[in-house]
Amino acid sequence: MAVYSHMTMSLDGYIADPQDGIGELFGWYGAGDVTVPSANEQISFQVDAGSAEMLRGVLAGAGALVCGRRLFDMTDGWGENHPIGAPVVVVTHNPPADTAKWRRTTFADGVAEGIARAKEIAGEKDVSIASADIARQALDLGLVDEVVVSLVPVLLGAGIPYFAGLTGAPHRFDDPVVIQGRGATHLRYRVRR
Repeated sequence: MAVYSHMTMSLDGYIADPQDGIGELFGWYGAGDVTVPSANEQISFQVDAGSAEMLRGVLAGAGALVCGRRLFDMTDGWGENHPIGAPVVVVTHNPPADTAKWRRTTFADGVAEGIARAKEIAGEKDVSIASADIARQALDLGLVDEVVVSLVPVLLGAGIPYFAGLTGAPHRFDDPVVIQGRGATHLRYRVRR
């Protein structure tokens, strides 16, 4: 079991443009001829063979997903059917009033608590972090085992950075495992302890 963060990122380090747009970044999810279904029957990916290998591992390996309240609200909790297929742990100091309606979602008051709950839920499977700010905080707390970057050949110039405001830097990583895909190069970095 590992705790990892996976984001699609521009060459200049952004995971979304200033208006939360991801259109320039997510093109690789439809840039190939290999179909990778997700746990959400309404979502599948059309990627190249290298990207398919990486995506299958991410989709099959996760037993819980951790995100922040902002992403949870933007996606309406993925309708409790995130493509990864795992229960979601939302890190927030202000849970929504209707928490009872979210049967597959847990709300945690802080990052350490959120990661701990996600590990309990995931059992032997991995924990995936899906929010940049949560990933940053978890990395600073020493709770991340691996950072995965799907690097897209575009410069956004501004936007939401993958890692900004790190307080525990420098963080060091082992050499990457590199998977060349169409429209993205996938890099997996183990965190050095």
